[in-house]
Amino acid sequence: MAFTLPDLPYAYDALAAAGMSQETLEFHHDLHHKAYVDNGNKLLEGSGHEAKSLEDIVVATYQSGALVQSGLFNNASQHWNHIQFWEMMGPSGQAMPSELESALTENFGSVDAFKQEFSAAGAGQFGSGWCWLVKDKDGSLKVTKTENGVNPLCFGQTALLGCDVWEHSYYIDFRNKRPAYLSNFLDNLVNWENVASRMA
Repeated sequence: MAFTLPDLPYAYDALAAAGMSQETLEFHHDLHHKAYVDNGNKLLEGSGHEAKSLEDIVVATYQSGALVQSGLFNNASQHWNHIQFWEMMGPSGQAMPSELESALTENFGSVDAFKQEFSAAGAGQFGSGWCWLVKDKDGSLKVTKTENGVNPLCFGQTALLGCDVWEHSYYIDFRNKRPAYLSNFLDNLVNWENVASRMA
C-alpha cells in the first residue's frame, strides 16, 4: 500500500526542553522522513509489492548479507524506522513502568547497565544507522545496532526502542557529539510507556 507521512504525535516544540529542538524535528520529520515516503512511493510502483503492508515490504525486500540494499528497501525501512522513532519519544518526565524496569534488570543486570550497552552500540555504529533494544525470538531482550535503514524486522525481532544515529538526527542540537545525544535520548526523550507496551 502507498506510504503516507504521519503527523508527529506531539507539537514540533514539545521536545525542546528535553533536548530535541523544533528545528531538528522540522528538518527530520518534514524533510528527511518525507523524502523516504516520497521516494518509496515512486519505487513501489510496478514493484509487485504494492498490496503489501509496510512491514511485509521491509521483510520481502531485505537482502540478507548484501552490502547494498535496494532503493525500495532503504526507503520503506527508513519510513518504518521513523514511524517507530517518533512514537518512542515524548515530552520529558515520563517514569519507566515497573515491568520494563524488571525486564531490563533481568536481562542486563540493571537499568544503568542497559543504558550503557545501548549508548555504546549507538556510539559504536560506524557511519549511519540505528541502535535498538529488541525482544528476540526466544523472548530475551538484547541491544543491537544496524547499518543505514536495516531494522529488527529483518531478523524476526520485535523493536522495543530504537535511536536514529544518522547525523541529521542530532547534528543541529549536538553537532558531532553522538554520545551526548544518546545519553540525552535515554535520560530525557524516551517514552518508556511506549517501550513497555511493545513487550507484550
